[in-house]
Amino acid sequence: MTGQRVTRLEQPFDVEAACWARLPDALRHTGEPSEWARMNRPGLSMHSFLEGPSFDADGNLWLVDIPYGRIFCIDPDGGWTVAHAYDGNPHCLAHLGDGRLVVTDRRGGLMRLDPARGTMDVICSGVNFENFRALSDVAVAPNGDLWFTDPGRSSPSDPTGRLMRLRRGAAGPEIVLANIPYPNSVALDASGRQVFVSVTRANCIWRLLADAPDPVFPMVSTFAHLSGGNGPDGLSIDNRGRVAVAQSQAGRAYVFDALGDLLCRIRTPGGAWTTACAFSPDGGALYILEAQEGAVYRADLDFLGADPVTPP
Repeated sequence: MTGQRVTRLEQPFDVEAACWARLPDALRHTGEPSEWARMNRPGLSMHSFLEGPSFDADGNLWLVDIPYGRIFCIDPDGGWTVAHAYDGNPHCLAHLGDGRLVVTDRRGGLMRLDPARGTMDVICSGVNFENFRALSDVAVAPNGDLWFTDPGRSSPSDPTGRLMRLRRGAAGPEIVLANIPYPNSVALDASGRQVFVSVTRANCIWRLLADAPDPVFPMVSTFAHLSGGNGPDGLSIDNRGRVAVAQSQAGRAYVFDALGDLLCRIRTPGGAWTTACAFSPDGGALYILEAQEGAVYRADLDFLGADPVTPP
């Protein structure tokens, strides 16, 4: 099927990912589990919990280790480096375009990392004089705005998770939505006009306009419904408008076109804790993080073709 040009698929494909990089044994935590590990995976020894991947301009893949406060950088050949380590619980990161990264920390809030200097400072720790509950994901819009999620422990029984935006140059963030049953990941399309949110506890993906005409209660649509696992986790959108999502605790990821039609299901060969995903810079492959094995899997997507499908 390599080289086949496909613009629209009659049915979704099943794809088997392959292991691209595995957390080296020397970097696997072997001591006492952290407080985060004890709370989220009670009774289990936890070597790491990988989340929040983002490629830089040189093709390096950056990601975080939530329970042990580590930020990793994987070079294009699969070599791992601890780029930064600190006393915190980083959940996701994104590149700011100047060599620095924005990091969501479940304890510290929205933070900024300068790897060259080895420094990390707080951008903001709350909204409207209230501390964040527990931040999850962050995305950088083309105009420099920061979109991020604050799920806390929300769910359908308490749908109070929040989507926030920190406009470039603003003194503090604004609440865009406050009625989400666990907003996990957030991503924007290449234009920056559409915002996608993975709503884990409702097993679906929401979509809204970044600059909605009704700012008090922005109109939201359901982009896709999923089933099984623990719900959708990390999102990634390529320049062709395709939306990829890792299905939490299901050992798989999905790729949708810009209209919300399923293009393919990608299964990982080991572990079920698929937490996040990232398209390669050219969109030709999807990299999937799996926390149970501490691995990064790769699925080639060239068979899907190169033509984008633009929603009306």
